[in-house]
Amino acid sequence: MERVKLDFPAEAVIHRHPMTVRVTDMNYGRHLGHDALVSLLHEARIQAFAALDLPEWDMHGYPSVVADLAVQYQSEARWPDGLTIATAVPEPQGKSLTIYQRIYQLDSQQVVATARVNQLLIDLASGRPVDVPEQVKQALSRARCG
Repeated sequence: MERVKLDFPAEAVIHRHPMTVRVTDMNYGRHLGHDALVSLLHEARIQAFAALDLPEWDMHGYPSVVADLAVQYQSEARWPDGLTIATAVPEPQGKSLTIYQRIYQLDSQQVVATARVNQLLIDLASGRPVDVPEQVKQALSRARCG
């Protein structure tokens, strides 16, 4: 079986968000379940964009939609582990935002998982993807420099 390999661009981190594994996030294997992991990633991603005044439903006039998601699991997390989710967004190219997220154990900094999400910004009138607006690119660039 070929595993997904995701190179996390540490130089492009725009935000770090602390979270805790909740008991409801556990699966039958008594560790963080995939469905819960996707929800934690979404929460951290929306917090990262909100910190830049870029809500996912209005990124300078365009809502965003997830086009695809890849996750590489590296270790387990269990209730009540503290986590940090780092969100990194390299310079956007064309019509997509490629967002990398890495989940770390808060205490040990051990990597739990690395994910990549491609998001498209959509013109509601046409239903088609648009180029990433310059204002979005500038906000992301400022966050990477700070």
